[in-house]
Amino acid sequence: MRYTLIKIFFAPLLALLLLAAPSLGDDDKSARLLRTVSVSGHGEVLAVPDLASVSVGVTSFADTARAALSANNKTMADLRSLLKEAGIAERDTSTSNFAINPRYDYGQGGTQPPKIVGYDVTNTVTITARKIDTLGDLLDKAVSAGSNQIFGISFAISKPDDMLDEARKLAVADARRKAEIYASASAVKLGAILSIVENGGILPPVPMMAKALRAEAASDVPIAQGEQTLAVDVSIMWEIK
Repeated sequence: MRYTLIKIFFAPLLALLLLAAPSLGDDDKSARLLRTVSVSGHGEVLAVPDLASVSVGVTSFADTARAALSANNKTMADLRSLLKEAGIAERDTSTSNFAINPRYDYGQGGTQPPKIVGYDVTNTVTITARKIDTLGDLLDKAVSAGSNQIFGISFAISKPDDMLDEARKLAVADARRKAEIYASASAVKLGAILSIVENGGILPPVPMMAKALRAEAASDVPIAQGEQTLAVDVSIMWEIK
């Protein structure tokens, strides 16, 4: 009977100790988190873009929609042939806009009901040029082939991974430099890294406004792709010893 009473007494006590164990661990973890320093770091590299995207199109006008469409189709066929001869692959060419719209005459002062005087047909393709050094010549030839719409030039980097990795290294180094300054000023030492969170990345393609072009242009269109910034930001948390 005495053995049974002791067993009954210690069983609830053991259960309470087991339940208390995780909370002690949580308290220790919370105490560690209170002794931390969190710093953000920034890293960036500059790179010259090797891809260009540009929209090239044709707008045709005629008395009827059929006549305007026929004229537009003929010019677009010439333009597509030119792009193919210039080495622009099918995968790098896509139709980005096609529209047929009536053109109205509202009369003098706009007092009369609008009257349809013809139709505009617009067909635009967006191309990716993988040889930027030949893009100016390509655009000049496109105008000569009948294109009267060129806009939305933007530049991009085809393989940014290695450059982004370099930016990551710079961002971590920047964060550590700042953390060591704070630690030294506070008379403490940095311990293990508890977390790393990355933000940012490659910037979007930079758009440029295309200059007005004329079919009688005698020289290549000047193209300047400049440089792009690939940036990475990181937030790092250190334990304080």
